[in-house]
Amino acid sequence: MTSPLRVGVAGLGAAGLAFVPALKVHPRCQWVACADPDSAAPTDPAVARYRTLESMLDHDGLQAVIVATPTPLHAAHVQQVVMAGKHVLVEKPMAANTHDARAMVEAAARAGVVLLVGHSHGYDAPIAGMRDIIDSGELGAVGMVNTWCFSDWVQRPRRPEELDITQGGGVTFRQGSHQFDILRLLCGGLARSVRAKAFDWDPQRRTVGAHVAFIDFADGAAATAVYNGYGGFSSMDLCFDISEWGLHQPPSQRPRPEPPLPGHDETQAKRERASKAIAAKAPHQPFFGLTIVSCERGDIRQSPEGLRIHTVRGVREVALPPDRSPRERVLDEWCAAISGQAAPLHDGRWGLANLELCEAALASSQSGREVLLQHQIPLRRYG
Repeated sequence: MTSPLRVGVAGLGAAGLAFVPALKVHPRCQWVACADPDSAAPTDPAVARYRTLESMLDHDGLQAVIVATPTPLHAAHVQQVVMAGKHVLVEKPMAANTHDARAMVEAAARAGVVLLVGHSHGYDAPIAGMRDIIDSGELGAVGMVNTWCFSDWVQRPRRPEELDITQGGGVTFRQGSHQFDILRLLCGGLARSVRAKAFDWDPQRRTVGAHVAFIDFADGAAATAVYNGYGGFSSMDLCFDISEWGLHQPPSQRPRPEPPLPGHDETQAKRERASKAIAAKAPHQPFFGLTIVSCERGDIRQSPEGLRIHTVRGVREVALPPDRSPRERVLDEWCAAISGQAAPLHDGRWGLANLELCEAALASSQSGREVLLQHQIPLRRYG
């Protein structure tokens, strides 16, 4: 691939808009088209606009599509894109259920196109840096990884399907998919089983708003994922007052959660929040909650500038460059896979394995039992 990849974006909600700054600066991508049925959705006047994905697929020279439509539409939209012979990058969770996800993987394979799943927090520089330290062998084998996030996710403006777990909604599908991706990256990929408990605490906002999951890995590592989206305690109080997107936000500067009124259409409020919630550039590393890796000879955690390695000899800081956003790194992997330069890590099978953990965690919570996993694959380093 010598000339820039000609990319269309399907869906200009929060997920689609989050990719726009990365598309505009990425040297190997050219944003040429977008599709959204809402005429009020913001876009760029230099980009061709369509009301439907089907019409955008006929755009002259279009090579690849970012599918950022609502989760229940991912399966049908990905199949449309691959049947048109275009490469596809789909937002997480890749589908509302593993049945649809398997069909997406098979369709992309038949069409001979690249299917990538954009678990953007797995591309955060501190997570990649942790994996590099693990691979170096400096600290020995990974024993356990714990990732904990506390936010106001439930209180933010939401479309109805974002709260409906049968449509891939609730924090386990929408935020746990990030957590499970991170844990699989750091623990080698092959999760064996999960035992979890999920919670629905707000009678005005019925959804899974919190969970705790214990994951057992085939190579002996263990991990926990804790997420509470009800807006009480904030992860920033554990993380140097740094936000999910790398901004310094002490308590006095944090926006207070304001639950929308019952029956109120939250679409416009969600769009307004999305336009300013994710910073294109930030002065610090992102903190999607607190992640701590415990190895045989030491521990690793995030810091505002990168990582801190804790051993019996003391604490060592590892600085990481903040110059590129996670979504720019997603586009790096996508372009490299399309050009044949490197096999992708976050391909459809990896996304399916992450989604399986989401489903299994909810099934475990319902049954009160450990759930064994069937679709897991080992970590294959990108590049």
